[in-house]
Amino acid sequence: VQLQASGGGLVQAGDSLRLSCAASGRTVSNYAVGWFRQAPGKEREFVAAINWSGGSTYYADSVKGRFTISRDNARKMLYLQMNSLKSEDTAVYYCASRRLPGASMGYGYDYWGQGTLVTVSS
Repeated sequence: VQLQASGGGLVQAGDSLRLSCAASGRTVSNYAVGWFRQAPGKEREFVAAINWSGGSTYYADSVKGRFTISRDNARKMLYLQMNSLKSEDTAVYYCASRRLPGASMGYGYDYWGQGTLVTVSS
């Protein structure tokens, strides 16, 4: 499985941004996928995850109600819609995949894409 994230950029606080992650590999549609982020000087943290079918989603408390994770298995795409962005959302965002259909809030992710930088100015 290979993953490639895109869609980052510089926005103002309160703005919205949608990140995309293109996945390759014939079995990726059977796997749970998620988004993580790493802010400058901080450890990488879990943001959101979705199971293989899209029927179950999980969010970090810090983004719940503002971010929405979704997937399009036919296109092998993963998305993260980010609304009401805050300066503390500034980070490099990574998409990742498990080798299992069920999602988890942070552990067991085996495949990682390169990050895309999101900068939120206040």
